[in-house]
Amino acid sequence: MVNPRLVAKIEAEEPTLRLAVLIDADNAQAAVIEGLLGEIARFGEATVKRIYGDFTSPNSAQWKKVLNRYAIKPVQQFAYTTGKNATDSTLIIDAMDLLYTRRFDGFCLVSSDSDFTGLALRIREEGLNVLGFGEKKTPEAFRNACHKFVFTEVLRPVSNVAESESATEASGKDAKAAGAATQAKNGSRAAQQDFPTAFVLEALDKASDDTCWAHLGTFGSYLTKIQPDFDSRLYGFKKLSDLVKGKRDIFQFEERTSPGSETKVLYVRAK
Repeated sequence: MVNPRLVAKIEAEEPTLRLAVLIDADNAQAAVIEGLLGEIARFGEATVKRIYGDFTSPNSAQWKKVLNRYAIKPVQQFAYTTGKNATDSTLIIDAMDLLYTRRFDGFCLVSSDSDFTGLALRIREEGLNVLGFGEKKTPEAFRNACHKFVFTEVLRPVSNVAESESATEASGKDAKAAGAATQAKNGSRAAQQDFPTAFVLEALDKASDDTCWAHLGTFGSYLTKIQPDFDSRLYGFKKLSDLVKGKRDIFQFEERTSPGSETKVLYVRAK
């Protein structure tokens, strides 16, 4: 079951989870590190930050530029033989060592590699939260093994997109990509996908009480239980509350005052 501190309430609560952040340098890009750590901070405190890879390789040059800036501890792993990934094994061994210290509330696994599916499942068996971060090419098995999975495409800085746009326009070879970059520069960091109306309404129905209204936090919890990689940013909305307010053809919503306080909470139901 998803820890209620993990979903939806992160919009209003201070982070409380102690997290171990483990990055697979072979399957993650340095360009997303600022957005990645900012996203992790929404869930809790990154008390351990480690990255695994062969930093003598030219492929790791970009990572070497950001390690000190973001206080990430590099774990050097030479390839034992061609075609075999020793990095994965080292990361998994370290994860199990950290798991048995019982000092963490959850793990952040940063990779697009399905090899970490078993690790994610093992951590869940211990009752800890598993947050996954990877590209859209990440296999479904790994995404579903996490309590919450975030596509790193939505974490890319807008400035990088703008640079790509300028390069594309200068070459004049890809007008379609230039148009997509312009859209991203104006506020949409990831190409919007078709909105899964049926899935969202199913989650809302399960989250609703006898009056057919659902607390936004409960609604968000059901969304994540059913589909760990659901993210309102994929559909052009910064937060779930923005999505609800923006999809007036699907949702009705109202703000209510919490009993005993002046805090406003959002409730939603299907039209």
